[in-house]
Amino acid sequence: MKRNWLLGLIACLIIITSLLIGSQRGDLGGADDKAQDVISEVAPDYKPYFNSIFEPPSGEIESLIFALQSAGGAFIIGYVLGRKKNDKRDNLVFKEQQS
Repeated sequence: MKRNWLLGLIACLIIITSLLIGSQRGDLGGADDKAQDVISEVAPDYKPYFNSIFEPPSGEIESLIFALQSAGGAFIIGYVLGRKKNDKRDNLVFKEQQS
């Protein structure tokens, strides 16, 4: 129980620290935008190898798609880890019943 409390405290500190750092700088743009700015400064005549297949109509839609991808990935990882844990537990129960 004490370990869970400590992990919760660490998580809260990380969240608060990241919010404070982000609010001081004010620029919360993504890495893609920053990389594009640097490339345009270093090589103004650079042309990308390919263009995006789909361009979302707004930033909100782009955020929604990103959130759905994150949720889907988290679901898959959670499912696989849970399945693996249950398989190990089921194998232990099966071996105990056999003996």
